[in-house]
Amino acid sequence: MQDVLSRLSRMRRPALLMEAAQIGAADYRRERRLRRYFGLSALPGPGEALVKLMEIEGWQDDCRRSGDAAYSAIRHVDAMIAVLGEAALLAAAREASSPPAPNLR
Repeated sequence: MQDVLSRLSRMRRPALLMEAAQIGAADYRRERRLRRYFGLSALPGPGEALVKLMEIEGWQDDCRRSGDAAYSAIRHVDAMIAVLGEAALLAAAREASSPPAPNLR
């Protein structure tokens, strides 16, 4: 499977959507937002959550592009906030678990 962070970096969304999501992601509250989407007592890890959230956001984007009456800009921004928040957590976890670069001096 393609790396989820690579897939995320290739996503193209409207600038206004991304700006709103980036502002919201600065105050991301994982427990509250993920419970809204998944309703679970035990939250998934950032990688698993990110994959599921990208599916939800993808559905929102398909609705936006097709002009579907079910589309909600508010729900789309909310999903993108969660995507960005989980991506940041996953990137930080990967960085913390990677071995330090060797000192070549």
